Amino acid sequence: MFRTHTCGQLRIADTNTTVTLAGWVQTVRKFGSITFVDLRDRYGITQLLFSESLNAELDANPLGREFVLQVTGTVNERSNKNNNIPTGEIELLVTTFRILNKSMTPPFTIQDDTDGGDDLRMKYRFLDLRRNAVKKNLELRYATGRSTRNYLHENGFMDIETPFLIKSTPEGARDFVVPSRMNAGQFYALPQSPQTFKQLLMVSGYDRYYQIVKCFRDEDLRADRQPEFTQIDCEMCFVEQEDILNMFEGLVKRIFKDVKNIDYTDVVERMTWENAMWTYGNDKPDIRFDMKLTNLKFPSYTFPQQQNISSLIDGVDFKVFDEAETVIAIVAPGCSEYTRKQTDELTEWVKRPQVGMKGLVFIKCNADGTFKSSVDKFYSEEKLKAIAEAANAKAGDLILIVAGAEERTRKAASDLRMYMGTKLDLRKADEFKLLWVLDFPLFEYAEDDNRWVARHHPFTSPKPSDIETMINNNPVIENPAEYLKHPYANIKANAYDMVLNGNEIGGGSIRIYQKELQQKMFAALGMDEEEQQHKFGFLLGAFEYGAPPHGGIAFGFDRLCSILGGSESIRDFIAFPKNNSGRDVMIDTPSTIDDKQFDELQIKLDLKA
Repeated sequence: MFRTHTCGQLRIADTNTTVTLAGWVQTVRKFGSITFVDLRDRYGITQLLFSESLNAELDANPLGREFVLQVTGTVNERSNKNNNIPTGEIELLVTTFRILNKSMTPPFTIQDDTDGGDDLRMKYRFLDLRRNAVKKNLELRYATGRSTRNYLHENGFMDIETPFLIKSTPEGARDFVVPSRMNAGQFYALPQSPQTFKQLLMVSGYDRYYQIVKCFRDEDLRADRQPEFTQIDCEMCFVEQEDILNMFEGLVKRIFKDVKNIDYTDVVERMTWENAMWTYGNDKPDIRFDMKLTNLKFPSYTFPQQQNISSLIDGVDFKVFDEAETVIAIVAPGCSEYTRKQTDELTEWVKRPQVGMKGLVFIKCNADGTFKSSVDKFYSEEKLKAIAEAANAKAGDLILIVAGAEERTRKAASDLRMYMGTKLDLRKADEFKLLWVLDFPLFEYAEDDNRWVARHHPFTSPKPSDIETMINNNPVIENPAEYLKHPYANIKANAYDMVLNGNEIGGGSIRIYQKELQQKMFAALGMDEEEQQHKFGFLLGAFEYGAPPHGGIAFGFDRLCSILGGSESIRDFIAFPKNNSGRDVMIDTPSTIDDKQFDELQIKLDLKA
């Protein structure tokens, strides 16, 4: 055997035991006639002591960082103990050693505080994976997967694999396509999700299915996106929305316990999509902190059930508010003492292209009960006080107000809320808050095409109360200017998203399982009967053979791991990630293929230039 123990295994109870270890040299430290070496493997680090008797052999075979080394020796109690590592009470007095393989000097240090930048570490990812920080991330990922599998197994779910080479149905994100050599001129697609296959499994009677599965989307990248990513994909039949919510609340709570040793006992809050947009400005709000939006003005078509309080800001000839479609305020607690420099910095922040506001209005609620604002020349103290009361601001708070077009302003207010939450340390990294967002619109209006598109996907069922509206109305939009008056604009989806700390970690829906309703859905999205049959004839046909009511959910596994690990980027929790350009710089892909492969595939495109 190359080893009898791992480098993280030995303890004081093993003193005087003869053992053999194997691993990588972390550091070499010479002190006169003796040499200390830290030997590392996946499990930990053990200090080795090479005595004077091995000097000649060490001189003939000098050790370097990342050499692969095998040693045999006796476990001794250390005189200078290291309480920072589990093996810190012992060291190994080496009697024999063998260099199994030498190493070049690594391009960066293999330690937590490495001197390697992102690009360099991605090029040498096989070395980066040796670092303890990366190893902990992969261990967390493994623990999350293990916890998921255990919970789903205990609840009767079966792990069933679905195909990777499927049919392209270009709805939503772009497919990765794979040419077929045996069927020249035809192409497979890599799955964006196993959606239709898991529904077919429900038709087949496999009433609880799951996979931890790779999915693929050819879309623009950012820190929390990769061209290939992993889902916890689940489906159940003979269920309603409440069954799904309860089952998968249990899954996430189990993961919290197994992975983070957190007993999540809070009731998981539920919020409609409309209230999330109204109160937080987005459909995945971070509810770890308050700072809710106060809507001082909004278009009549937006949230019509809410009372319009624009009278608070009208009547003073302030054009910024008068000409704005929407005016939204948030309250930054305890910030009334912000200096001019600090408020100017916030103004510049909202004027960045990523946020897109023309400026920022602020009102200081002074500790003595007075008010000071950037619009004093327009608004009296009485008006400022009324706005502060509407926003639930207290003495010592700072009110921040943005104004402009509805969609951009609501997003800007949401971004500003999150920015201030971070700035004021209200978003605690060690605090986790779950939320269900429900009752999304079933459709969105595509202005360029003057048609409806599915907000989630075309297999999502409307709420039971909206099914008749969908069946009994023509989806065609006669007057684009009045699309909001169309009955389809008010249809709610029987869908749900799980949000964790301001991140959507999972989403799903109760599915359509009747052929006629599914055909109506496809027709609403602009598909004629021929297109429906070409793309989804297999599913429509299956619905004629006793399809049961069913629904499911998919969790973003990479994103869930990154949140549990306290990272902004999912790349930190993927063994071999792509960079922001979708490239793997370690193996240098995507890359060209040779002429023979083009010929075999009968592809004549000029891709070789």
